[in-house]
Amino acid sequence: MSNFSQLKDLVMGLESDFEKFYDKNNSAAGTRVRKGMQELKNMAQSIRTEVQNAKNSAAGAAPAAGKAAPATKKAAPAAAKKAAPAAKKK
Repeated sequence: MSNFSQLKDLVMGLESDFEKFYDKNNSAAGTRVRKGMQELKNMAQSIRTEVQNAKNSAAGAAPAAGKAAPATKKAAPAAAKKAAPAAKKK
């Protein structure tokens, strides 16, 4: 849960810069907001990777006994596929 608390702290720390940028038109605060949002993006990606790895290692280590294999999806019929866009007129 430390990832969650770090995420909350980052978002709450950006609150004042958001207010300064949007309410007071402080461009330096906008730079700090952009930097914080990049950190948020990187943290989110790190957490996603960590969760996926934990999920995959748990699924591979202990397969559920007695459950049937999940059904695979069938391919969509050709008619249901999206048509190519029409050519532009000159």
